[in-house]
Amino acid sequence: MPNRLLPALCLALFTSGAFAQADQVTAEADAPTEKILLVGQRPGPGLWKVSKDDHVLWVFGTYSPLPEKMEWRSQQVEAILAQSQEYLEPPTAHAKVGFFLGLTMLPSLIGVKKNPDGATLQDVLPADVYARWQPLKAKYLGDDQDIERERPIFAAQTLFSAGLKQAGLSKGYEVGRKIDGIVKQRKIKVTETGIKLEMDDPSRMLKEFKKSPLADAACFSKTLARLESDIDAMRVRANAWAKGDLEAIQKLSYADQESECGDAMLNADFVKSRPGFQNIKERVLAAWVASAEKAIAANGTSFAMLQMADIVGPDSYLSALKAKGYQIDSPD
Repeated sequence: MPNRLLPALCLALFTSGAFAQADQVTAEADAPTEKILLVGQRPGPGLWKVSKDDHVLWVFGTYSPLPEKMEWRSQQVEAILAQSQEYLEPPTAHAKVGFFLGLTMLPSLIGVKKNPDGATLQDVLPADVYARWQPLKAKYLGDDQDIERERPIFAAQTLFSAGLKQAGLSKGYEVGRKIDGIVKQRKIKVTETGIKLEMDDPSRMLKEFKKSPLADAACFSKTLARLESDIDAMRVRANAWAKGDLEAIQKLSYADQESECGDAMLNADFVKSRPGFQNIKERVLAAWVASAEKAIAANGTSFAMLQMADIVGPDSYLSALKAKGYQIDSPD
C-alpha cells in the first residue's frame, strides 16, 4: 500500500474490495489450463449501449488481472470517445484530508500496517491457514520476515500482487490510464460519479484503526485459495477479456477474496461507529446511476467506464438503469 493517510488507506481497500470484481464465491474445480498469455495489441470487450430516445451512454467494462505484456487498444472506444460530450469516471468512495492536517498525521502512520500489540501472522491466524501461507510466501515473497508482523489483510494484498506478477499478469491499470489520456487529449468534460465520506476526526480514526483487530482471516484464507488453485483460470479470464470473449469470462467462477477483504474493513469497529461510512455500496451505486441519468439527458453521446462485475454481476449498475426504463444493449 502507498504510504498515505488512513482515509486513503481504508478507501483503497474499500474500492478494491467492496466494489471490485464479481462476487462469485465458488472455485472452479475444472478450470481449463492456459499457460500462454496474449501479447501485442488487444481490443478487450465491446461496449454496452444505454439509450433513451436519441441519447446514448456507452459503457466500457474493465477487468483485472490482465496479461502483463498485452497492449490495450480499441478503435471502437477511441471512435466513441471522439463523439462524446461527457466522460463518467468509475464510481468510488473517497474522503479528503487537508494538506496541513495530513502533515501533522504523518508520524502516526508509523506501524499502521502492523498487527496490534506486536502480534505476528502466526499469532492471529488459524494454524491450518498459517501452514498454507508458508509455502506460498516462500514461492512469491522469499525470506521476508517483516511481513510476518503485518495484518493479514495487508500481507494478503502483498502476496497476491507478487503472485500475479510471477504469473505474467498485471492489475490492468494501464487500460484506465489510456482512456484518461484520450479524455484529456480531447478535452472531454469529466464527471466524478462516486461519493465523499464524511470524516470529522481523521487523527482519531487513525488511532482507533491501529488499536482495533480486524476480522480479516477469511480475506487472507481466500487469497491463499486463489493462488493455490486459480492461477491458470486467471490466465483464461485475462485472455478472454483481451479477446472480448465475455461468455468465457462469465462461465468461470472463482473464490473471490476481494469481497471478503472489503468486508473486513467495512465491518470493523472503527468504521461501524461512523454514520458517514455506512451503506457505502448502495450509496455509490445510487450516485453513479444519478450521474448516468444526468449525462444521458444532457448529451447526445456520453461514455462511462465500469468494472465488469458492475455490468454483468448480481448487482449490475446497468440493471438499475434498465429498471428506470432505459434500453440496454449488450455488445455483439
